[in-house]
Parts: sequence; C-alpha cells; structure tokens
Amino acid sequence: MGTSIDGRLHPSRFTSPANGIPRDVLRGHYERVHDQFGADGWIVGRRTMSEMAKGAERPIKAAPTVARDAHIAGRNGRKLAIGIDPAGHVHYGKDNVSGDHVVAVLGEEVSDAYLAELREDGVSYVFAGSTGDDLPRAMEQIASLLGVKTLLLEGGGKINGAFLKHKLIDEFSTLIHPAVNGVAGTQSIVDYAGPEGDRPGAGQSLRLTHCETLEGGMVWLRHAVERAPG
Repeated sequence: MGTSIDGRLHPSRFTSPANGIPRDVLRGHYERVHDQFGADGWIVGRRTMSEMAKGAERPIKAAPTVARDAHIAGRNGRKLAIGIDPAGHVHYGKDNVSGDHVVAVLGEEVSDAYLAELREDGVSYVFAGSTGDDLPRAMEQIASLLGVKTLLLEGGGKINGAFLKHKLIDEFSTLIHPAVNGVAGTQSIVDYAGPEGDRPGAGQSLRLTHCETLEGGMVWLRHAVERAPG
C-alpha cells in the first residue's frame, strides 16, 4: 500500500512533492515494488475494482438457476485480479483487468442473472458465504482451485481492515510518500468497519524486516505479522 505520512490512502489529496522531485518518480515506485513480490495475483475491494474494470451491466434474460458453487473459467496461466464484491455490483465485459484473469468473490445472495453475466464474460468466481464476508473460506477456495500461494492485498482501506480482522495478512509492505493529507476522517490504508471497541489487530504483532529510502524521499517499510499462540 502507498500512504502519506499520516496514513491516508488517496494520492489525489496528498501535498505536492518538494521542488525538484518529479511525481512520476514517486508513482513509479509502486509498480516496481509490486513486481518484486512475484505474486500469483492481487486483491482489491468493490469500489477499486469498479474503477479499474469499467464494464457495463448487461441484462441477461431467462438466466438459469445455478447452485452457489465456485466457477473457474479459463485462467490460461495468467495472474489473478481478485475483486471482493459481496453484492455483485462490478461489471467487467471481459475476463481480465490489465491482462490479469478476473476472480470475483461474491455473496451467495447475488442474482442468477449476474452470475450468468460473469460466465459469459469468462470471469471466475467463488463464494464467501451468504453475505460475502467469509473471507477465509474464499481464500481457501482460491488457493485450492487455482493453485495460489501468494496474493497482494491492495485496498481499499475497508477491505484491508476486514482481512486484518480475519488474520489473513502475513506481511505489510508500505510505501510512505513524502507528503501529508491532513484532513480528518479521510480513509486510511487500514480502515476497519466494525463495532466500536473492536480491535481487528488483536493477537497480531508487527516485526520490521526491511526499511529503505527510495529516490525522491519515499520510504519502503516491510513488517512481518506475528500471531500470538492460539
């Protein structure tokens, strides 16, 4: 994840780089770090995936009723673009985002018409329980059905918070921009949406494993997540 020094998420709100530091230099670090992990794919939430997919809804007439079982389409050796979309709001129109094969993580209450649309597009999908919040189940299916070992979780903040709560994060890789947001209430890179007083990180500790200053003053931190016994 990329963040300002106050932990905020959206670069459009960051202060400008200091004189002589090109924005493109700072922006370029994200993809270079992303590629270094050699992951099997990446995960984003519904809102982020909608912005990337840019598909349009298509009416599917007389869609067949199907069991709420995982559907694996043709991956053809590609990396995975995984969208957490419990209510089935994202439309694709193709089987990939930026060349990576789409896997939708859904709730079982999505319509048969939406599932038919995904199958027509060549999109794979798995289910995360009735309401789409059983993320451990979804990750187990993706691992077993698609042979996945490493995935990059890339936001938004609420999805990151949900994965933290379910103890599904093994490591934090954070690029800290030489910038500040400063606006109260704007989304942070981990923005858990739960009851007041809940502690999504309980039983988990962070151990710094890497600290590097990159060109332009960006700082790259890596923290391993260590879990308390039991």
